[in-house]
Amino acid sequence: MADNHLGEFLRSRRSGLGPEEAGMASYGARRVPGLRREEVAVLAGINADYYARLEQGRERHPSPQVLDALGRALRLGPDARAHLHRLAGAVAAGPAEPVSDRVGAGLRQLMDCWPGTPALVLNRTLDILATNALAAALYAPFRPADNLVRMTFADPAARGFHRDWDRAAEAVVAHLRHAAGHDPDSRRLHRLVREMSAYSEEFTRLWRSHTVRGKTQEAKRLRHPDVGPLTLAYQTFDVREAPGRQLVVYHAEPGTPSAEALHLLGTVHATPAPA
Repeated sequence: MADNHLGEFLRSRRSGLGPEEAGMASYGARRVPGLRREEVAVLAGINADYYARLEQGRERHPSPQVLDALGRALRLGPDARAHLHRLAGAVAAGPAEPVSDRVGAGLRQLMDCWPGTPALVLNRTLDILATNALAAALYAPFRPADNLVRMTFADPAARGFHRDWDRAAEAVVAHLRHAAGHDPDSRRLHRLVREMSAYSEEFTRLWRSHTVRGKTQEAKRLRHPDVGPLTLAYQTFDVREAPGRQLVVYHAEPGTPSAEALHLLGTVHATPAPA
C-alpha cells in the first residue's frame, strides 16, 4: 500500500488538539489524547465516515474546500494549512530540489559584500550550500558545518551553542516536515530522516509530531565559544534561480552587546593564528 502521508498528518494533528482548544465540551475520561474522528468531522462540517476514510488512506483527494474546513477544525497555522493542501495534491508541490548543490558566483559575490553580516544558502533539507566568511566563523564550533538538522542533533557542540536547544531542535524538524510537503519522495530527505532517527530518540519524537513550520523571523539565542552570547535576528529570501533554496541573513541590533560580539567574531576569525 502506498504511503499514507495525508492520513498520518491528520491523525497526528487530531491527537495533539484537545477538546477545550477546539472549543468543544469534554465529558468524562478519554482513552486516547486529542479529538475523536467524529468531533473533527463535526467541526469541519463533513461526514464522519468520509473523514475516517481520509485518515485511513481510502480517500486521498479531498476538495480544497474540505481541506480548508479541516485546517480550521484542526487549528492549523498558515504553513501547516499549505502543507495539508500539498499532501492532498490540491496544489502543485513545486519543482524538485536542484540536482546540483552548486551556488552561483553572483550570489556568492553578493554574500561576500556583507563582511559584517553572516549569510548562508540552504536547500529544503537544510544542507548548508554556501556561507560568507562571517557565517563560517559563526558556525565554526561545528565539525562539519554541513546540515542544520545533523548539526543540531548529532554534533556535541549544539547544546552549548544553542541557548534554547529545545526550541532550536523543534524548529529544524518542523522545517524538515515543511520540506516533506514539497517533495515527499525526496531520497535526500528520507536518507536524512533515517540517519537522524537512528541517532536521536528526540528527533524521532519531534518528527512523529508532524509539526510544520517554515522559516520565521524569530531571534536566535546563541553562545559562541570565542565571543560569548549572541542574539541574532534573521531574514530569509527565496533564491529565484534555484527553487527550494533560501538565502538566510543574520543581523544584530545596532549598538547592542550582540553587535559588538559579532564584530569581534569577524575580527578574531580574520586574524591569522600565531605560528
